[in-house]
Amino acid sequence: MESYKLSIVVPVYNEENGIEPFLERTEKVVDELGCDYEIIFSLDPSTDRTYEVIKENMKRNHHIKLITMSRRFRQAAATMAGVLNCSGDICVVIDVDLQDPPEVITELVEKWQEGYDVVYAQRIDRQGETKIRKLIDLTAYRVINFLSDVEIPVDTADFRLINRRVIEEIRKMPETNMFFRGMVSYVGFKQTAVRYHREAREADVSKYNRLWGEFRMGFHGIFCFSSKPLEYVTFLGGFMTGFGVLLSCIYFFEKVILRKAKTLVSGLTALIWFIGGLNVFVSGLLGEYITRIYDDVKGRQRFIIDEFDENKND
Repeated sequence: MESYKLSIVVPVYNEENGIEPFLERTEKVVDELGCDYEIIFSLDPSTDRTYEVIKENMKRNHHIKLITMSRRFRQAAATMAGVLNCSGDICVVIDVDLQDPPEVITELVEKWQEGYDVVYAQRIDRQGETKIRKLIDLTAYRVINFLSDVEIPVDTADFRLINRRVIEEIRKMPETNMFFRGMVSYVGFKQTAVRYHREAREADVSKYNRLWGEFRMGFHGIFCFSSKPLEYVTFLGGFMTGFGVLLSCIYFFEKVILRKAKTLVSGLTALIWFIGGLNVFVSGLLGEYITRIYDDVKGRQRFIIDEFDENKND
């Protein structure tokens, strides 16, 4: 196959101890591939020496580049900043913590060379994680796929390869709330999976709030790619209305026709509380959509780059 350039995008935040172990393994992989490449660290401003460690390694390897955000925009924005500013024919998004083995990149590239536009890494198992976390991950994307109009492959994260064609289609999407894996699934084209064993984290613990971050991305996946929750609420509202009419008929029959003295006051009180709670829930659900419309209408930047060091001085 003709020569190509590989971009590797790595969102980082407070990862000073993880940079060099990641580079050691990743540089070995790209050397074996024998292609032109760039490793783009997309940095949320950190409180440790992550910035300095990356800069030191840039002096050693001119293929390493650094995007520094103007403030902390969080992982999704950092990922998108790297993807939209990469120059490769193909782009791989991977975390720095080595839970996603850089060696899998070789398999991703091989699948791309077979003609696929998107190659996502699909986990066989997850080492070093709690049973609660595994249970959440087991069910999360199945719930999202049930509610969403776009099917997102289960047991996957952002670790995947996309080609330039996909990158340019993602660039056209104007939404503020970025859900990378959902956006890639929405684009379509030829997609396939590479299955791998996810390793335990090597350096420290994740500085991104992973569990809460997964919940946030899960909500984005539902509310940004589906109107089904609103449809379900509509059906639920119709059912509750019909049930209310039925209760009214029963009350009328007992009070007017049978002339019973006792009424269902306690039952009606419970019903009022239930309907009140339902109204609050529906209002919150509508608020999720309205919030996203509000964010998109404002038209603010999805991220702001403070510095983009392309490391062109060999």
